[in-house]
Amino acid sequence: MYALVTGASRGIGRAIAQRLAKDGYHVLINYRSNDAEAQHTLDEITAAGGQGELLKFDVADTTACQQALNDWTEQHPNEYISVLVNNAGIRHDELMVFLEPEDFEKVIRTNLFSFYNVTRPLLAMMVRKRYGRIINIASLSGLKGLAGQTNYSASKGGVIAATKSLAQEVAKKKITVNAVAPGFIQTDMVEGLPEDMLKQLIPAARFGQPEEVAALVSFLASEEAAYITGECININGGLYS
Repeated sequence: MYALVTGASRGIGRAIAQRLAKDGYHVLINYRSNDAEAQHTLDEITAAGGQGELLKFDVADTTACQQALNDWTEQHPNEYISVLVNNAGIRHDELMVFLEPEDFEKVIRTNLFSFYNVTRPLLAMMVRKRYGRIINIASLSGLKGLAGQTNYSASKGGVIAATKSLAQEVAKKKITVNAVAPGFIQTDMVEGLPEDMLKQLIPAARFGQPEEVAALVSFLASEEAAYITGECININGGLYS
């Protein structure tokens, strides 16, 4: 069984890759540029007895995605990627009045276009095999919206809407499509945010851990989650439900 996790060199992506490897998947660790951190993820997986490999490409680049995934498929003619976790994402926070066009486009392309770029090449084989799990990492921002994150909120809101639409297209093929919307999770993505102030807004009074998000993804990737599709599941300590 093969699982692809995009943006798996750090943070939530790394935790998801490690958890899916523990669940018995051969994990494809996608990353864009940080060779050392991606190798660290793979080393931790293999040290724990799991299996994985590195798959380097930029999820924002349609051509690069198609090439990398086609190459992998040609090298594994008798296998297919049955679990896809679209996790890769970036932030560039700025008030709308100061937000430059390139910073809006870069976030949209990396966070939203990547859903299309990576999912489409893998979907045909899932349909053919009549089985698949697609899990998209969205965000609290895509549901609630946060000041200074117009670009990020737009990208994640788009992912949630796309999740619901695709789920309806492929449900009869025994493919589930769900989104997970983390709140504030203790990773480098929340660096620079006022943690002490934000904790006061969270009923659980703490930031979440990447492993907690990974546990939810693990369930959605399992056969036990076969009747859950088109959902966006919050994991935010009660901040927004």
